Amino acid sequence: VYLGISAAMLLGIPLGTVVSNALGWRGAFWLLAGMSLIMAVAMLVYMPSVARTAKVDFLKQARIFKDAYFLCNVLLSIVVFSAMFIAYTYLADILERVAGVAQENVGWWLMAFGAIGLVGNWIGGKVVDKSPIMATGLFLLLLAMGMAAIVPLAHAGLLFCAALGLWGIANTALYPVSQVRVMSSVSHSQALAGTTNVSAANAGIGIGAIVGGMTISRLGVESLGYVAAAVAVLALVLVPVVRNLAPK
Repeated sequence: VYLGISAAMLLGIPLGTVVSNALGWRGAFWLLAGMSLIMAVAMLVYMPSVARTAKVDFLKQARIFKDAYFLCNVLLSIVVFSAMFIAYTYLADILERVAGVAQENVGWWLMAFGAIGLVGNWIGGKVVDKSPIMATGLFLLLLAMGMAAIVPLAHAGLLFCAALGLWGIANTALYPVSQVRVMSSVSHSQALAGTTNVSAANAGIGIGAIVGGMTISRLGVESLGYVAAAVAVLALVLVPVVRNLAPK
């Protein structure tokens, strides 16, 4: 599932940037609407029917929301995704206004960021098997390092690309790592735990975009990497706290 999200980051966001540069943002939205309609029709025609499973008592599943360990894992996901999207939401601006990338080339840079992210998705899927919480800490550390290095290395050529690559790998690795971490924090109702993590991720994305926008208006776009890295460090501090709540 998260490979699909990573592929969407590789293709959707960069191509959306390219299209918006060519057609304007309204044209990009019209194109997106048309493609969504085609997808809806294709799903209706080609997707096979699936037998319904037995109904599960939601009240029994909802007991996980009384579990402190599960709730703290969900909170950790909110902070993690906030850190990720404070800067990623405005990556195009960082590339253009800080690194000096020409507007017509920004989409291709975003595509490269997404491509290296596919590697991160694969690495995250491998590492998370050993310890989801420790994998979270590892990739948060790498994420903070990559985002904090963006501005100092903005005009350092290959070093800038290396920092961007480190950021991309850690960013995308945290998708499956966070999902597995939250789902493995409960002994039952893993599906509900998984959907709760998706909601937490969306909350974090929204919070990150808001904090990033406030950062730009008050401190400037060049401060995004530092603020995002600081929130990643905050999430890193929460890792041992959450780990200590794990059932013995």
